[in-house]
Parts: sequence; C-alpha cells; structure tokens
Amino acid sequence: MKNHQDIYKEKLISIEEAVGLIKSDSDIIVAQCASEPQGCMSKFHLAAKEVKNVQVFSVLTLKPYDFYMMPEMKGKFELCSWFHAAGSRAALKARTGTVTYVPNMLHRAASDRLKVRKPHLFFGTCTPPDEKGFVSLSLGITYEKDILENAEIVVLEVNKFLPKTLGDTQVHVSDVSYFVEYHQLPPTLPEPQPDETALKIGRHIAELVEDGSTIQLGIGEIPNACALSLKSKKNLGVHTEMFVDSMMELYEAGVITNTEKSIHKGKFVCTFAMGSEKLYRWLDQNMAVEFLRGRYVNDPCVMKQNSKMVSINTCIMIDFSGQVSSESIGIEQYSGTGGQSDTAVGAIEGTDGKGKSIIACRSTAKNGTISTIVPTLPEGSAVTLHRSHTDFVVTEWGSVQLTGRTLRERTAALISIAHPDFREKLRDQAIAMGYL
Repeated sequence: MKNHQDIYKEKLISIEEAVGLIKSDSDIIVAQCASEPQGCMSKFHLAAKEVKNVQVFSVLTLKPYDFYMMPEMKGKFELCSWFHAAGSRAALKARTGTVTYVPNMLHRAASDRLKVRKPHLFFGTCTPPDEKGFVSLSLGITYEKDILENAEIVVLEVNKFLPKTLGDTQVHVSDVSYFVEYHQLPPTLPEPQPDETALKIGRHIAELVEDGSTIQLGIGEIPNACALSLKSKKNLGVHTEMFVDSMMELYEAGVITNTEKSIHKGKFVCTFAMGSEKLYRWLDQNMAVEFLRGRYVNDPCVMKQNSKMVSINTCIMIDFSGQVSSESIGIEQYSGTGGQSDTAVGAIEGTDGKGKSIIACRSTAKNGTISTIVPTLPEGSAVTLHRSHTDFVVTEWGSVQLTGRTLRERTAALISIAHPDFREKLRDQAIAMGYL
C-alpha cells in the first residue's frame, strides 16, 4: 500500500495545471476570506480562451481578480457572490456583467446550492499533510467541507503559513483530487479603531449583555467598540460564525471563559476566522477553539440552545416597522445576508428565554446628511431581518426593544434613538403615515 507521502506527491500539480481543469459550463466553488485560494484564483482568467459560461461561487472575495474584474471576461466567467466585498461591488458599479449575487442564509449556502447542481470543481486551502496524512482546512469550514465532499474534483492549495486548527477541519490526502503548493502569509484584517460614536454604541450594547452570556460578535468598528466595552463582564462564552481578534483579547483578559455555556462548554465555536497574524498564531492547534460547519454553527435550532445567547449585528438602515436592511441600498446590492438572520433568530428563540438579538447602527450616514432610521425602506431594498425578528436596536443615542410592540410603539421608540436633527421630521412623517 502507498503511504500518504507518496499519495500526496502523486497528486501534486502546478497552479497552471489546476486552472486547466476548468471546463465550459461548469460550477466552481472556492473557499472564502482567509481561506481563499489566491494562487489559483489569480490565474483563473488564463482559462478564458478555452471556456465559456463558468460560474465561480464565493463569499467575501478578497481580491479584484482578473476573471471577474475584466469586462472581456463576460460570457467566460461569472462571480456568483454570496456576500459582496470591495472587488465585486466595483465590478457591479462598472457594469462588467461578470458579477451576480446569490440570495442565501449562511447556514444553508452549501446545501441550497447542492440542491441546484453538484459542483465540478472546489478550490480551497490547507496546511501541509501531517505524519498521519491529514491536512487541516485551517481558517474556514463555513461551507467548504460540505462542498469538498460533494465536488467532482477537489483542488487544495497547500500553504505552510496556515495555522492548524481543530474541530471538523481535518481531511485525509486520499480524499483530495489534487494539491498545489502556494506559500504566503494568510490575508489579515487591520484592527478597526472605533471613533467616539462607535464607542457610545458599544457601551449601549454592553449594557444589554449579562454576565455568563454566550455571544456572537461580528467584525468592524462597532463590534470592536462593543468588545472594548465588554471588559467588565464575567464568564462570557462564544458561539459565532466568525472568530476575530477581539475574542482572543477578551479570552486573554479573562472575560471570555466559555465555562457557563450550555453546549460545547469550555470551547469557542466558530465556522471561520480572519484577523491579525497574532490571531492566526494563537489559533494554531488551540484546543479551546472548535471550527465546525456553518450548517451546524449557524443553524438557529442549534444556536438557540446556548445559554443567554446574544447576537450582535450591524445594519445599513431600519424602518419604522422594524424591517432591517443590512445588505442593500435600494436595488444596489452592497454586501449580503450573511449569518445575520441565522444568528438573530437563534438568539431571540433561545430555549432558556434569555436570548437577545441586537441590531446596531450609527444614527446617520453620508456625513450626517441622512438618517439611518427611516419611515420606509427605499424601493427595492432587501429586507435582511424580518420585522418580527427584530429585537433590540441600538444607536449612539440609546437602545430600544421592539419585540412584542405595536407599530405605534415601535415608531416612537425608534424615533427616540434617531439623531436629534431628524427626529422632528421623522415624527411628522410618522403622523402622516398614521403610525403616530
């Protein structure tokens, strides 16, 4: 029998050979964020002369790759994004015709697509094989492992700089079609520096988080500000889709202990991670952190089992009835649903009756010229969170709870945390609508 080292060597090909596996009319699914196979994706466009109608599915594509940024790729490649980032937004604005959006709930991203079509190719990243022949998918298995197990061809980009993470990340070399080697430091995110407005929002959020709560915390200026305000809390736990630096820092400060969690006690639970080089070193073989599949972690039926589950998310705008738009401005798709609906529903339906969903936003946008609390969402706006699932809303002016309240009560509450410059106009609009 061949040993795993021989199997690995036989499956090792060049990036150009891997790109040559792309065929016309096929689906490709690539790993997301820090797990993005950047060596291969930077070469996808080289297959354009030989192919047409190739769809590439991804979440948060980090780089403006030629295969979707170049207008001449229209009809050749199409980026099918589950969550837009800067590159896909730029391509949409430029009307290249090479980018589209895939409506989804994050925990169903893989299963929903598999109902439509089995992918031809999966491109991901991994650590080098260990002495037993196993690689780690490292920084993300939100949908990656489910797709890997169903794709016709699996190509993994081996990167010696990736941390070996634990949980459900292991894959044996015999279960992979091909390997390519591309060694680079994994993509990082700069730590956001919150301004005073974000810090105020963070303090209001922290007031809602009880000791012993299990939290889901995203990334960005407001979540980071929230983390700073949580330093006085005790025995917090984490059950989240995305693991970020602030969670590591709160753990090192003794704030997060995971000891009072009702499920996965003593463990962080996440589906992917992105942050600093320090975070990646900290995650390497860290037994306190379990990377599990998104279809489990983000399943509201799982999330609601956590004790005092608190979901903390941000939005673009919210209307008087409590409809939350976090992904589009009118018909312009800006980001994606992501896990917001998953986590919000899971939190407010907590089986212990103590869960909370928190939606946070600045009270104004565009340098204070428009209110983010509006009478109705702009025409065409995607509703990320149904009004029946909107619980707490926080701005720098305070927090209000909408759950169980009438439209009149919701409207009055939201206006009370709108920016003072807009409150009078908002009241007039509410009266004209019959809401006040």
